Amino acid sequence: MKTEINPQDSNRRDAFNLWMSSPMPMVTLVKTLDVTKLLKYSKKHGMSFNMLLCWCIGKAASQVKQFYVLPEHGKLYNYDCLAVNVIVKNKEGGINSCDIPYTHGLSRFNHDYMVLTRLAIQNCESSFHEEAMVIGTSAMIETELDCIINQYAKGLNNPMVMWGKYRKGWFKTTLPISFQFHHVQMDGAHAGRFFANLQDEIDKL
Repeated sequence: MKTEINPQDSNRRDAFNLWMSSPMPMVTLVKTLDVTKLLKYSKKHGMSFNMLLCWCIGKAASQVKQFYVLPEHGKLYNYDCLAVNVIVKNKEGGINSCDIPYTHGLSRFNHDYMVLTRLAIQNCESSFHEEAMVIGTSAMIETELDCIINQYAKGLNNPMVMWGKYRKGWFKTTLPISFQFHHVQMDGAHAGRFFANLQDEIDKL
């Protein structure tokens, strides 16, 4: 559920006053994560690497309360649930967008991920979760990348997590991940906590 809140009564009041009218309010942080266990789990259980990473992203974000607040069109909204957006290539060669509802249970998330992405591929239609705070993702898995900085589309203030192809070494597999967020939504410390949570959730697999 989505509810409008008064920015001046929230703990994001100062950030709202400073950054809401900024022409470029987005911040991008980049961190290289150890995804060795994620890749092993993916191969052992026959699950998509990207699906597992999206689930870990949702789980990591669910532990940072700032993810549930988002500035939109000059207002501030509070959400009671999260979703993770994925981009898929449809059967006609175009792309579509899927909002996967985040659930703490991996089996349920995997089921929703597979169903919604297959529908998008076959029907060439996007699906949206209007009542959830959506975390965008973009995976360019054909190319090793050090960093991705997304364009800023005014009015679309959702956080974005982006990555390229993972890098296999002798003893571990790593993946540089870019995280872009609106400064009204959170500060650098909150983004740092998200990265720490994400690495922890990957390691728990």
